[in-house]
Amino acid sequence: MDVTKFAIPEVIFGRGSINHAGQCALRLGAKKVFLVSDSGIEEAGWVDKLTDILKSEGIEWVYYPGVTSNPRDSEVELGAELYRKNGTDVIIAIGGGSALDTAKGIAILASNGGRIQDYEGANRVNRPLPPMVLITTTAGSGSDISQFCIITDVQRGVKMSIITRTLVPNISIVDPLILRTKSETLIIHSAVDALAHAIESYMSTISSPFTEMHSLKAIDIILESLPSAIKTRSLDALEQLSVASVSASMAFSNASLGAEHALAHSLGGYFDMPHGVVHPILLTAVMRHNARLAPEKMAHIGKVILKKSQGNNEETALAGIMKLENFFATLGVHTKLHQELSEKQKQYLEPICKVAVNDACNLTNPQPATWNELHNICMEVW
Repeated sequence: MDVTKFAIPEVIFGRGSINHAGQCALRLGAKKVFLVSDSGIEEAGWVDKLTDILKSEGIEWVYYPGVTSNPRDSEVELGAELYRKNGTDVIIAIGGGSALDTAKGIAILASNGGRIQDYEGANRVNRPLPPMVLITTTAGSGSDISQFCIITDVQRGVKMSIITRTLVPNISIVDPLILRTKSETLIIHSAVDALAHAIESYMSTISSPFTEMHSLKAIDIILESLPSAIKTRSLDALEQLSVASVSASMAFSNASLGAEHALAHSLGGYFDMPHGVVHPILLTAVMRHNARLAPEKMAHIGKVILKKSQGNNEETALAGIMKLENFFATLGVHTKLHQELSEKQKQYLEPICKVAVNDACNLTNPQPATWNELHNICMEVW
């Protein structure tokens, strides 16, 4: 086996684990925390819960609520300015991928300066970041585990992928109790995002035995637990989705992703589409494309989905993809682009695909997709 690496944060997992946030901050030397979140998390009561925890540990904080879906470059720059002006030290963020990625972007600029665009791509962050404690409120984004940060360059209409080992937070807190306050739609979209992480990281050209076992296990758990989580809101099922999300995140953080995420980033950046909406639309079409490039690995995924082999590799792979399409159809989510975009917006798909080929995630697809191939995928799912 080639030399490989596997980088993850310290993970504190379990029901009520948010209560350890203050102690975690103190271990990292916190005197004045820079707290990042958004209005939805505030309304659900989790920001107040977290500030009460900090207060009980005698920790001061400065709160930055400037987070929106698909976090923007300007929001990151404003946050970094406030971080520096207020003499804060440890960064704590609570929320979904948007809040956590905003916090990561703030950390980059706080210690490295410049503009967030300077760090687009891989391994462009040179100086160490402030200590980070990230508390996820979804079972899907993986930002609390990964070395990825996705920020929208508003002027270009592009979601930038920033990838560097220093973005792995010091501590990730995963508390499944938080999922009880989430909508059914958010639970579904987050779980399918985690499923896409698992599938694409398994197919990645830089996957390893350390990532592949996490990928396959995450696929299995999500398909088993999501229906129960939707139907009953069972805490056991929600906890299993959290387990799967952590596994998928450890996998994609170290193996990267593929053409599906490259295209999802470009569509989301241009149309300001929520990230989770895109995956039930794109994922199986990209899987079908990649099944021709790496049939044996796609057959392994098909076997997990089907819980059996079916004939040869091609038959197993395609049967697995078809079963996954049927699974998405039962979730009541959009599975076609025309359900999200207008006929007039269809004309922008070609330039969007020409941007997507340059996304870092496309490089680790079984074979980097051309813009024509990505455009054909968009037409297939229109």
